[in-house]
Amino acid sequence: MQIDLEKEKQEIEAAFEGLVKSAVHAKKDAATKKRIRKAFDVAHEAHKDVRRKSGEPYIFHPIAVARICAEEIGLGATSIICALLHDTVEDTELTIEDVKSLFGEKEAKIIEGLTKISGVVDANISLQAENFKKILLTLADDVRVILIKLADRLHNMRTIGSMRRDKQLKIASETLFLYAPLAHRLGLHSIKSELEDLSLKCQEPEVFEEIQSKLKKTQEVRTRFINHFSAPLKKALEAKGFKFEMKGRPKSIYSIWKKMSNKSIPFEEVYDLFAVRIIIDSEAENEKSDCWQVYSIVTDFYQPNIERLRDWISAPKANGYESLHTTVMSPTGKWVEVQIRTKRMDEIAEKGFAAHWKYKEGSEESQFDKWINQIRELIENNDANALDLVDDFKLDLFSDEIYVFTPEGEMKNLPSGASALDFAFSIHTEIGEQCIGAKVNNKLVPLSTPLKSGDQLEILTSKNQRPKEDWLNFVKTHKAKSKIKSSLKEEKKEIALIGKAMLDKEFKRLGIKRENISLNELKKHFKETSDIDFYYGIAKNTIQLNHLRDFEVKNGTLKLKRTFPNRLKTYFERKKPVKSERKDEILVIGDNMEKIDYSLANCCNPIPGDEVFGFITVAEGIKIHKTTCPNSVQLMSNYAYRVIKARWIEKEKVDFLTGLKIIGIDNVGIVNNITQIVSNELHVNMRSIKFESYDGIFEGTIMVFVQNTIHLNNLISNLKKVEGVKKVERIDS
Repeated sequence: MQIDLEKEKQEIEAAFEGLVKSAVHAKKDAATKKRIRKAFDVAHEAHKDVRRKSGEPYIFHPIAVARICAEEIGLGATSIICALLHDTVEDTELTIEDVKSLFGEKEAKIIEGLTKISGVVDANISLQAENFKKILLTLADDVRVILIKLADRLHNMRTIGSMRRDKQLKIASETLFLYAPLAHRLGLHSIKSELEDLSLKCQEPEVFEEIQSKLKKTQEVRTRFINHFSAPLKKALEAKGFKFEMKGRPKSIYSIWKKMSNKSIPFEEVYDLFAVRIIIDSEAENEKSDCWQVYSIVTDFYQPNIERLRDWISAPKANGYESLHTTVMSPTGKWVEVQIRTKRMDEIAEKGFAAHWKYKEGSEESQFDKWINQIRELIENNDANALDLVDDFKLDLFSDEIYVFTPEGEMKNLPSGASALDFAFSIHTEIGEQCIGAKVNNKLVPLSTPLKSGDQLEILTSKNQRPKEDWLNFVKTHKAKSKIKSSLKEEKKEIALIGKAMLDKEFKRLGIKRENISLNELKKHFKETSDIDFYYGIAKNTIQLNHLRDFEVKNGTLKLKRTFPNRLKTYFERKKPVKSERKDEILVIGDNMEKIDYSLANCCNPIPGDEVFGFITVAEGIKIHKTTCPNSVQLMSNYAYRVIKARWIEKEKVDFLTGLKIIGIDNVGIVNNITQIVSNELHVNMRSIKFESYDGIFEGTIMVFVQNTIHLNNLISNLKKVEGVKKVERIDS
């Protein structure tokens, strides 16, 4: 196909002009506009011969990323310049020194940060947990690096359709694993929601399309409902002299899908598909009182559910979010969430960090600053397993918050479900490590006691106390977990020295010299990965030295009597992620491949017809998972080098176990009707059947053997036709 280069040139210039219009600073300052133009010219020249997977010139990508930074995050000229140049140092001849001489120290530092973590968060390479600390350290150093990376990922997700299917799944998994949580914590609500929606669209396109279609069909009904609900409120607010905007904000498709999945309900039963948002124009000193006045007007017309009141104006969320949420009963008998906030609060809720700084006054440390400082402290003093760091960090990101108080009345933010021990560590590491008990509201309670908003705590300590392993079972915060693990590790090292001495003594008894021993051979045999764990096991007697009988002494050297071949390493395992994947590296399931051991994962029970991937485990061969498996996001994000493409091939008819959940009205003979269809009509073998009935409703689980998804869907379709059956769905286990 002939490319019209002149037309492309015009389109590139138009795209750049669109960027300049969205850059507020460039409009007001000619010098700033000139610097942005210079960055564009440098990037355009550097990427001139490169095209994206879609076939378009590469320069469209940095322009789009810069525009997201300007329009959707609200960043200034420095970030726009860096966004335009974000891939140049890594992918072209341009160097950090070139950037420094052309644009300055600040820009060079940000580009260097972007280049340093490009191998960690690049669109073509899966995220490795071991590099997670690098990302967070960069965030703690200059948050703009992460904001530009978020814009980069958002554009990559918007244009993901031109990539290979396996790459799409990998990138979508990373997005849900890291980028959406970071956007959430940085207060970028719109970007977080879009990243989640685009990931769902990629992973489960049919589900996404179905929810999107139903939202469109019900749009008119929702609009009428919102207009009817809002009419009396608008009149009352105008009478009180408020300047305001009122709109209905629909839930994101991803959040609707999560609610449907978590509660096992259809789309029609998700009642809170939207919220009514009231945004008032208010002076800074009157914001709080104005919001509560609006709340009073809303509750004059509609009865509130007191348990659903959320006051994030008096105590903002850690990411700076401020709003007053209440749920009220509408005239049609439906609960409706009403969000009340000012223009300033709304801008911070949508654009997060950038807007937060715009409105910040004075030198008072903000919640956001505190969070950045916590990240810096945690990472610089943390030597924990990288995967644990990721998991704990994400827990902190997504938890709802509670507010508790010290004896002096100082307020502390903690994640929902945090214990008295979490509170102790939040005050000081030493107080946490020496904590023996706590008084909550003047009453002595165990350390594991979960806290509630409003609790006042006093921590009791003893210099003889040391952290215990069971403490990890009831702490929620990353700080508490990492400090406990660090302390336990030190204690473990001391015990491991005793184990090492015990092993040396045993070798001396056997007459074996230390230099003739393969410690790796011993660790492998006793299934330990580190020296410390191995010696610790000996000291604790979980590794018994009499098991050395599995070895023999030959010429003064310890040798294993028998060897255990590892069939996987030679065939598939790769130690490092590679940029280009061989297209022939694919596992065909159902084919008679003697070289490969594989089995179906119990967590999702895949059957022929499901989209699947293979995962190389350490001890159990290759496990086959559905791409929609609950564990797939973590596996694809953290262990991409152990993930292999897989597809089904049906050479012979084999039955696979899967489960069905059936709900309906408890009529006489309904169980018999169901089993009749399963066993007699469709000749499906049942492994187990369990039915329970309560208050006229029955719920049943049947484990059946089917040949593939077509066979299963046929069974589900027939069961739905049984009178009284209201819902049939597949369950993983």
